[in-house]
Amino acid sequence: MRRFSLLAVGVALLIMGMLVHPIWHLARTALHDTGHREPTPTGYADDASWLNRTPIAETFRVPENADSAERQLAALLIRARQSHLHVSIAGARHSMGGHTISRNGLVIDMTPFHGMVLNADSTTVTVRAGTRWAELVPFLDRHGRSVAVMQSNNDFTIGGTLSVNAHGWQADHAPIASTVRSMRVLLADGRIVRCSRAAQRELFSLVLGGYGLFGIILDVELETVPNARYRIDRYHTTSTKYATLFAKEVTHGRDVGMAYGRLAVSQEGFLQDAILTVFRNAPSRDGSLPTLTPLGPSGLARTVFRGSVGSAYGKSLRWTLEERLGTLPGIRVVSRNQLLNEPSAFFEDRSSHSTDILHEYFIPESRLEDFLVQARRIIPAHHADLLNVTIRNVLPDTDTALPYARERVFGLVMYFNQPRTRVADDSARAMTRDLVDAALSVGGTYYLPYRLHPTPAQFERAYPSARRFFALKARYDPDTLFRNGFYDSYASAPNGR
Repeated sequence: MRRFSLLAVGVALLIMGMLVHPIWHLARTALHDTGHREPTPTGYADDASWLNRTPIAETFRVPENADSAERQLAALLIRARQSHLHVSIAGARHSMGGHTISRNGLVIDMTPFHGMVLNADSTTVTVRAGTRWAELVPFLDRHGRSVAVMQSNNDFTIGGTLSVNAHGWQADHAPIASTVRSMRVLLADGRIVRCSRAAQRELFSLVLGGYGLFGIILDVELETVPNARYRIDRYHTTSTKYATLFAKEVTHGRDVGMAYGRLAVSQEGFLQDAILTVFRNAPSRDGSLPTLTPLGPSGLARTVFRGSVGSAYGKSLRWTLEERLGTLPGIRVVSRNQLLNEPSAFFEDRSSHSTDILHEYFIPESRLEDFLVQARRIIPAHHADLLNVTIRNVLPDTDTALPYARERVFGLVMYFNQPRTRVADDSARAMTRDLVDAALSVGGTYYLPYRLHPTPAQFERAYPSARRFFALKARYDPDTLFRNGFYDSYASAPNGR
């Protein structure tokens, strides 16, 4: 009996010893996770990077009433032209390279312009551009419908998502442009044009993924799909086996609705260990669906994530927890809309001294490991603090003028933390250029909404249709009324100016 008691005490002490380090680490993280970001001063604009504070002449908030909005926007464009002001268009400002800002220009804030209606066919929805996905997903949920394609979080506006031609974790699907039936766009000359694949197709291809350079998206008709009940399956694998596993379980698998992968960012298994999470259709017997209640994230989930910043131990702890518990611990069945109705803001850096920066590289499925071999060398060489890598697959984009997916690709979404200093941004620029070269060397591309660190030559190699894109920009907007940081960085390169 005494031996048993001593053994029990020993086991208890061992367990307590094993828990001391993670508890101490998480408690320290929570204690220091109390910062807040200062608001952008009046007369300036910034975006989600918190690295683009830029002086502007004015911010115009679009009224919610459609008639007033269209009338005032048309008058605003006339005034901007007369005052020699460039115009940029902003939604939730989640781009990171000044895509929503023109220096000393006029910023149009579309966020008040929201609203939606389910169309008579009950399969499409018409949405105003300032509407956030956080409004649209619950609206569709009440009608038993869901978004066909969207990014993984709901904080953004529909107009902003279309302007960057986002993609999502909807399995084996092209970017969101593929789900757009038509749009109404206010052009630089004041005309409102409805464009689609059947009418004004050229303009349709330029506005989608056009970063606000061809006009103001007013509203859009989007395809929807039925909401669905999913079962969660998880597979542990390696980067070398990921493409084969994905093909088996997703591309050639049955009843797959959504899927994504994760790569380890901890020192052990860095960009080699992987987890594939698959959401398979699993209808209930009575056809009922889970209600649109939050799946999380909990405060503990945030603490675990933020605890990985600048900490090898924190990264290892997070990967261990994800390996053992998954990203939705204890949950086996979810609805499609629950997965789509999560905010990104919950995990963001709240500090005034550092910031989280996204990268994304689109790699042909057969060349994934070739790219990762280079990334494993490049990222540590620049001492970058990589917090997360998510893998999504994207089918070819045949709709837009600047397609990033010209074949089947894996999109590697990389999430870095960095100080808000010039030195740190210069280091990030050098790393980005190395990663872009790595992507280009395997026939891949990179995503344009993030920091404008790639060189003009890299941009032109990744997007060979850019020359035509900017030539058409000059035709549709000869006075360059619509202008932003993206235009300033790259418009001159493809045209030789």
